[in-house]
Amino acid sequence: MAEFDFDAVVVGAGAVGLACGYALARRGLSVAVLEQDKAIGQGVSSRNSEVFHGGLYFPTGSLKARLCVQGRRALYAFLGAHHVTYDRCGKLVVATAPEEVERLDAILEQAHANDVEGMARLSKAEALALEPELTCEAALISPQSGVFDSHGYMLALQGEIEAAGGAVVLATPFEGAAPLDGGGFEVRAGGAEPASLSCRYLVTAPGLSAQAVAGSIMGFPAQAIPPGHFGKGRYFRLAGKAPFAHLIYPPPIHGALGTHYRRDLGGQAVFGPDLIYVDKLDYSVDPEAAEGFYKYIRKFWPGLPDGALSPDYAGIRPKLHGPDEPQPDFRIDGQDVHGLDGLVALFGIESPGLTSSLAIGDEVAARLGLA
Repeated sequence: MAEFDFDAVVVGAGAVGLACGYALARRGLSVAVLEQDKAIGQGVSSRNSEVFHGGLYFPTGSLKARLCVQGRRALYAFLGAHHVTYDRCGKLVVATAPEEVERLDAILEQAHANDVEGMARLSKAEALALEPELTCEAALISPQSGVFDSHGYMLALQGEIEAAGGAVVLATPFEGAAPLDGGGFEVRAGGAEPASLSCRYLVTAPGLSAQAVAGSIMGFPAQAIPPGHFGKGRYFRLAGKAPFAHLIYPPPIHGALGTHYRRDLGGQAVFGPDLIYVDKLDYSVDPEAAEGFYKYIRKFWPGLPDGALSPDYAGIRPKLHGPDEPQPDFRIDGQDVHGLDGLVALFGIESPGLTSSLAIGDEVAARLGLA
């Protein structure tokens, strides 16, 4: 084998890219993670709900179902070992109208098929005993769901990579790559000090720029790059005491999990995200959107006071489907898809990507033959 500057280069230092770097470093590889921003986790990873997903909703056998459950189990252990704050508060999926009750039965069946632990059906009285301010017809409880400090998690991943002799290189955008004769890749990195480096393995996990990054790799077939869409989700924060201890989720909407409630680690209540499709990276939150939030939230919390919501933040998710299209699985594409040995390209890693991230890293390693 030729001598390389690094065994592996990972593009993107969000939660998934760092988890991929961690997985490769744990297998004894020298790893460089390239990040275009001046800090880790500035994209999708810093603009989400910071929620542990149980794995309830995803089709059995899909990557999302398998990696969410595996990733959640691994994540709790990782956070505990690295003293990263989390709250295993549990989640209630609530039916707010009689016609939604059957959907709970379908979700419960799906959760059991996906090997999600501890799931149970609750009557209206049982749900209200847990959360007296809630309004619902029935509910499911997912005791393995929770919230955590995603930035603390990413810092722990970075620390593990660096402790293994790897590097997380900031303000260094990926500008392209080309296969080398005999295997491996030459990678072009930009920034204040542009450089060229060689590696045996290349992993692309840049979130919102996945399609552009794949298109800059010589020999990557255009037909193997899936179309991408920007799904924007807005959040509103509640002034006053948080009304619930559990996460509260209505049944999923088309193409997403829908606007939900969480009490963050600081004890404040946050609602969101909704879903609108946008053409550019715009993180503004229109205060007028609050009207729709009030209407939606009062289905499960009629006690929401007027004037209690204020715009908080927005995130944008790298979706592989447009409006009214079915929601596809994660794409973790190896040589069998694009024909380039030693390359794994990730597309559409949105929810439950954060929960799944450690398992995604192990999956990438397996696709490279490093299990």
